[in-house]
Amino acid sequence: MNPNKLSTVVARKVFHTDSHKRPQGEQEALENLAKEAIVTPYIEEEPTIKEWVWSLRPTRQSSLQYVSTLFPFTTWIPRYNWHWMLGDVIAGLTVGLVVVPQAMAYALLANLTPEYGLYTSFVGAAVYWLFGTSKDIVIGTTAVGSLLVGGVINTIEHDKPGEYTREEIAKGLSFLSGLILIFLGLFRLGWLIELIPYVPISAFVTAASFTIIGTQLPVALGIRGINTREAPYKVYINLFKGLPRTQLDAAIGLTSIVLLFILRDVFAKLEVRQPARKRLWAMLSSMRLTFTILLYTFISWIVHRSLPRGEHRFRLVGDIEAGFKHAGPPPISGELFGLVAPELPAMIIILIIEHIAIAKNFGRQYGYTIIPSQEILAQGASNALGVFVGGYACTGSFGASAVLTKAGVRTPLAGLFSAMILVLALYALTAVFYYIPMAALAGLIIHAVSNLFTPPSALYKYWKLSPFELLIWIVGILMALFQGLETSIYVTIALSFALLLVRMAKSEGDFLGTVKVQRVVHRTGKEEAVFQTPNSATDDMEKEKEREVFLPVEKKDSPNPRIDVAAPYPGVFIYRFNEAFNYVNKAHHLDHLASYVMAHTRRTRPDDGVPLKDRLWSDAIPKPSQSPSTTNPLPLLRAVILDCSSINNLDITSIQGLIDARNSLDKYAAPEIVEWHFANLQNRWTRRALATAGFGYPVSQGSDTPGNWCPAYSVASSLAGATEEDKRVAGVREREVEGRDEERRRSGSKKVGGDEDGDGECEINEKVGMEPVHGVDRPFFHIDLVDAVDTAVRDARRKDESAVADRSTNGTSN
Repeated sequence: MNPNKLSTVVARKVFHTDSHKRPQGEQEALENLAKEAIVTPYIEEEPTIKEWVWSLRPTRQSSLQYVSTLFPFTTWIPRYNWHWMLGDVIAGLTVGLVVVPQAMAYALLANLTPEYGLYTSFVGAAVYWLFGTSKDIVIGTTAVGSLLVGGVINTIEHDKPGEYTREEIAKGLSFLSGLILIFLGLFRLGWLIELIPYVPISAFVTAASFTIIGTQLPVALGIRGINTREAPYKVYINLFKGLPRTQLDAAIGLTSIVLLFILRDVFAKLEVRQPARKRLWAMLSSMRLTFTILLYTFISWIVHRSLPRGEHRFRLVGDIEAGFKHAGPPPISGELFGLVAPELPAMIIILIIEHIAIAKNFGRQYGYTIIPSQEILAQGASNALGVFVGGYACTGSFGASAVLTKAGVRTPLAGLFSAMILVLALYALTAVFYYIPMAALAGLIIHAVSNLFTPPSALYKYWKLSPFELLIWIVGILMALFQGLETSIYVTIALSFALLLVRMAKSEGDFLGTVKVQRVVHRTGKEEAVFQTPNSATDDMEKEKEREVFLPVEKKDSPNPRIDVAAPYPGVFIYRFNEAFNYVNKAHHLDHLASYVMAHTRRTRPDDGVPLKDRLWSDAIPKPSQSPSTTNPLPLLRAVILDCSSINNLDITSIQGLIDARNSLDKYAAPEIVEWHFANLQNRWTRRALATAGFGYPVSQGSDTPGNWCPAYSVASSLAGATEEDKRVAGVREREVEGRDEERRRSGSKKVGGDEDGDGECEINEKVGMEPVHGVDRPFFHIDLVDAVDTAVRDARRKDESAVADRSTNGTSN
């Protein structure tokens, strides 16, 4: 047996579609009907698994293109010039001066010594230009990423005390995260990040800022003995209890915070007052971190220069090893990797989202497009290679990136010049770093993360946009404060997915009706008014502009509730899926469809033909009001039209639901069979699945010929392969046909191709060189709603006329 036929038979048995199984000669009958209407019937070829698999094979061109996209610098480096280099040098050196104090401060958040922050930022700056697609982003240490690394170090030190050093833990975590990021980038899985909604990230960043400030306030105030590993709410409680133990460090910590905010506000006001020097003031504002650290380092040197080395008036950074003394391969330990693995999901999610958000923001601002998968690859390379020189997990830094942008960066190569500053700091400035006050670094961190809080205006916007998501945001903050950041990100993502599933499961569909509309054009100057009344001399011209649109019958969501929306025909129903139709919302949609249809129609006969003794206990006996009678105004059920414009794929559960709904409505309308029409169904695999389940064509009743059905086809011009003479003749004949149609319309005759003269026959409008858009063996798959409604109404009218004729014949014979 043919494999395609075998799969069709098996599928029909699985779907229980025997009642709608096509007789062997039915497809041939449909083709013969089509041949009477159009020159060349079209039978749509079924998509096959082999075809799908074959389409995935890499071609030579796609392989070369993939390799070239791995190294985007090859597209612009041949065009590199002195003008670009000048901008990159200035921008790179500027951001290097900003990154040095920032990197040292953030390393403390990771529970590492300051030089590790310099190692991390060096690798990010040196590697990114090879893989990155943004000129404005700086990969290095960040507050949130460093906090996550510090949290992992604290956890493992608590669970396995003394087994691994902090450096080993940080390297193992960073190396694993780098490998995963490289995998995601190489396989172009950057689209996965779009599955993470914005609200959980917003809540996480705000909670992380609150947590970071809690860990740094004891350092800024010189309060010792506070365990910052505890839940944030406990840290703050202990902080308030420890205020009496405040040391001299508070003078440096608090004044540095105040100074940083004053400088920021002063330069911001100068940017507004002196727009001609806006770039200068923005540059000076970005350098405030470097200025503050240098100022307090100088003060610290003055205070400690006469004291013996090792004796401090307040806490200092202390000795920092010059150069890359911690360079070396990462520890390859299955046990260590097993310990850090549970912390990887939260780490990777935050690293990717923070980086992509920054890159996309600058890309939109300056008119270029970033490639998310390539950015993830650049992150992965920076993390995996960074551990060999002593770095830890890094990602895009918003503060440093903003400085780079304001400094006039031209290409991603600016990172190399930033790396030079970091190398200079590691080899020439370590003696100066000894005098940096820890309280000043803590103040710098507190100032930096204060900008990460979600402002009240944004929360109010969340409330206006989606109150439920604001609730998720609040839950995320509470979970972070009382349980921890990792728990917060997992819980908020889970709640967001739950909200998405609920919205999908309860997604509403609309029953549509038809409305005749016309365009009203407002004309200016000497042109005459806008709209012609029905009695005007240009009535024919205005009616030519009239078209049919489909609006919800229920007026709760109608654009204008005063507009009358009418059903297309008694017993014909149009149902639109407002969202995707799948196993999650299948029951909700089909229950609504069946209940509405049954409430607005009556049975074809008083009962369903099932004797009381054979009736299921759960089947209600049909009500008298549902029986056909002269006093019952409800119509008979004729057809269901589904608008599938929001549907691309259908799963087995949803298709089985459609089959069950069809069987239920057929039982309700027995002995008639309800027609099911599908509009805007574009996916070939979906059409194949529905056809396998018995949809898409009229049902035969006891013979190979379809029942009381009038064939109608949407056709389009097709002269592929024709000669110029063929095209000329075809064009002449088509214009002649159009001329006859126009003449009939103006003379008031019926529409060409319709069955509106009441003779029960279908007129076929033959046109030369016309091909059907859809396969003629599946005439109930329609190009749009207009086509579907036209066919369904035509068939319903024929059935009603046939029923009236039968009743008249029976009455006469009686």
